This record gives sequence, structure tokens and C-alpha cells, in this order.
Amino acid sequence: MNKILVANRGEIALRIMRTCREMSIKTVAIFSEADRNAPFVRYADEAVCVGPPPSSQSYLQVDKIIQICKDLKVDGLHPGYGFLSENAAATRKITEAGINFIGPSPEAMELMGSKLAAKAAVKKYNIPMVPGTDEAIDDINAAKQIALEIGFPILIKASAGGGGKGMRVVENAAEFEEQMNRAVSEAQSSFGDGSVFIEKYVGSPRHIEIQVMADKHGNIVYLFERECSIQRRHQKVIEEAPSAVLTPEIRKAMGECAVNVARACNYVGAGTVEFLLENNKDFYFLEMNTRLQVEHPVTEMITGKDLVKEQINVARGEKLSFSQDELKILGHSFEVRVYAEDPTNNFLPDIGRLNTYQRPEGMGIRVDDGFEEGMDIPIYYDPMISKLITHGKDREEARNRMLRAIADYKISGVETTLPFCKFALEHEAFVSGNFDTHFVGKYFTPEVLLEQDDELQEVAALFAAKMHLESAKTTAPTTEAVVSKSKWKLNRL
Repeated sequence: MNKILVANRGEIALRIMRTCREMSIKTVAIFSEADRNAPFVRYADEAVCVGPPPSSQSYLQVDKIIQICKDLKVDGLHPGYGFLSENAAATRKITEAGINFIGPSPEAMELMGSKLAAKAAVKKYNIPMVPGTDEAIDDINAAKQIALEIGFPILIKASAGGGGKGMRVVENAAEFEEQMNRAVSEAQSSFGDGSVFIEKYVGSPRHIEIQVMADKHGNIVYLFERECSIQRRHQKVIEEAPSAVLTPEIRKAMGECAVNVARACNYVGAGTVEFLLENNKDFYFLEMNTRLQVEHPVTEMITGKDLVKEQINVARGEKLSFSQDELKILGHSFEVRVYAEDPTNNFLPDIGRLNTYQRPEGMGIRVDDGFEEGMDIPIYYDPMISKLITHGKDREEARNRMLRAIADYKISGVETTLPFCKFALEHEAFVSGNFDTHFVGKYFTPEVLLEQDDELQEVAALFAAKMHLESAKTTAPTTEAVVSKSKWKLNRL
């Protein structure tokens, strides 16, 4: 494989290209008109504009992308995550065109893309699953009876769903019918598939996922877990590896289950098996993501393995470069997703220009991004600016390093999720490891950050007044009294 087209944009495109360069593989970037001046376009050996800004007219134009591969004599295509990465029909077209798709087969994608089909596939391996239905439910009366047998509260979920769409928590039988209709409607509009199923609602779960890697020779390994419980709108904001609560015994059991899930669909490449963890001991299979995950860097940091390099070598037909016995957990790692979102306004996107953009540096800090100072955050795509990753010898060192990195990260022009991430990392529940997927709902309100802003402004005003007094060498009792009263604040500067 001498030339790879990266069918993606931004930080993940740049991250893939860096590994390709280390492997002496030429790269081709495709870009929309909105990304013409992006760093990943300049970094690639060749770059081709694939269409207007909307992804439906550019990054999802599979026929046009295939033609670019043929014109530029591309050997392989790496989809990154998002866009075409889990599109079985597109993957089939790409492979039929003679291009090596760096990822799993379209059949594995289809099987794991349906939560109900995935449940059926893994059943013979005795994978623990949340109590519920094994098939789609469309008869409301029959569904209500099943819900009564499981016991409320229950969860209605879209079979083809993700990101919280087509999902409804039902607290009692009286509201079941209305919530069922809403879930079906949302699933249909979001995924073109109104199939839903019912599960027991796990009230206070942790979200744990296991990284797996498989080659074409039957070798499958797990690269330990990632804790992904800090979420807003069912989407992750902070991840860490390893989890603060897994025992070696539970880690091994979850890892072996993840390997069997991969085996159930003849998986090849990098994938992630997601679980719910209840009471820090009982775990249930949730789903499999048939691609490289956004949060893969924390796994790389604690294993020392380049997952993209392994993906490429597996696609070449090589065996995995390591065995399960050779993998060891090396320290601890955190990742925070830096989104152009306003945490004080329900995490709504805050699109604008990066007037200031200065990355943190130093030991144990990694920044995966695709932006530079002065660039605009496009309105057409996910508002993630970067992924900030830290590594330390243990959890506390990695956490403190992350807090320092957040303080050193200078961004102006847009609101970001960094203040929320700082709040979460400093919260007692997070520090102790005693948290779950309801962290935001339990502990976070916009007022927390607004109060911090007010306090910082007050401290700045007091500091300015103190400097003025010292430079003027005069006394001003009223101001000095205020300064004296707030010495504890000034000491924080």
C-alpha cells in the first residue's frame, strides 16, 4: 500500500496522515470548499476539492471519491470516523472498485449496525445483555405487556440508532404509549428505520468501552478499556483509560467478551465494543462501533500502540504486531473534547473565528486538532476544535496535568467546552471516581460557570486597583479595605 486517500477532514484526517508519513505512505486529501485552507489539506501529498461545503455534496460523495482514487492510483482508503466510516453500502462500492478499505467488511458493519442483529449474533457466546426484547416491537399492547414483565422504568431504543436519537425512558405504564410513538417517529425520521426494542433501564450506569483489534488471520486482542461516562446529550465529552473502578478480574471478563463480539461478526481492523456497567461489577453488552473511535488516543497513550498503523498493516494482510500477553497498561490517560459549544447555554454550538488559538505544551500533553489561529469554525460540520490528551504515571498525575493543560489552552472568538471540562475534572465525584453517566444532570448547572466568571472579573478588578495604588504610592482607605477583605482571592492570582 503506497498511497492512501483519507476520506475525512480536520483533526482525524491530519492524525491519519501523520502515521502514513511515518510509514512512507503517500496521502491524498479530499476537501470541501469550506476546508480549502485547512491544515490537513496542506499536509497531504495531494489534495482534491470534492464539492461544496455540505457533507452530502462533498465528503459523502462516494462515487466521486472512488473516481479520485482511480485517477490518482490510490491503493487504500481510510475513512476515519463519521462520514463513510460505517456506511456498509459505500464500503461495498469501494472494495468492488478494487480499493483496499481500511476497516471492517460491509457485512460486519451491517450486522453490528443493527442493535437487534448484533444481539442475535453475540447470543451464542453468552455475552451478558440488558434484560429486554430480542426483536423489534411494533404492537403497542404487546410491547406494554413486555414492559410490565421487565418492570418499570424501561428504555425504548431505536434499533438503528445512536447519539440518543430514538431513545425514551418510560417511568410507568401510563406514559408508555405516548413515549413508544415518539421513539418510533424519531427513529424513522433520523435513521429511516422505525424499528425499536425494549430494555430494562439501568438507572446509574457507567459507560465502559473496550478497544479491540483483529487481523485477517484470526487473531483478536483487546487493548483494555476506556471510561466514557461524562456525557452531554448522550455524547461523550471526557474519556479516560483505564477506568478508575474496574478490577483486573472484571477488565479481563469484559475484554474477553469484547473479543467474542468481534469474533461473532468475523471482524477485521480496529473496533470498539461498548458496555454498561452497573454497581461497578455487572456489565451488559450495548453495541459495537465498527470504526476507529474519536477517543482512541487514550488507548494509544496507555499501550504505546499506534492504532492507525495497526489498521493499515491489518488491511495490508499482515498479522497483528503484538499478542494479548504482550499488552500492558502503562500509566493513565485523559482526553477532553474541545467543542465550539457554550456550556452555559445548553452546550449549543458557538460558531465563529478563532481570534486566539494557542495550544498547551509540555510533558505528557498531546493535542489532536485541525485548526489554526484566525480560522473559522465551519457551520457545516461537527463543532469539535480539538482533542486534548494527557498522560501520567497514575490517574492523579494525568488529571493534574490535564488541569494545567486546560489553563494553558488559549482560545478566544468562540465559547468552548474547556470551562465545563475543568469543572468536571475538579469535582469531588470525578476526583473520587464515584460518578456515572448522569454526572451532568446531577452536578452541573450553567450558573456554576457564570459564578466563576463573575469571581474572576472581581479578582481582576481588585488586582487592577491594587496595582494602581502601588504605582501611585498613595493611600485610598475604601479601596484598600476591599483589597484587604479579599486577600484570599488575590493570593490565587
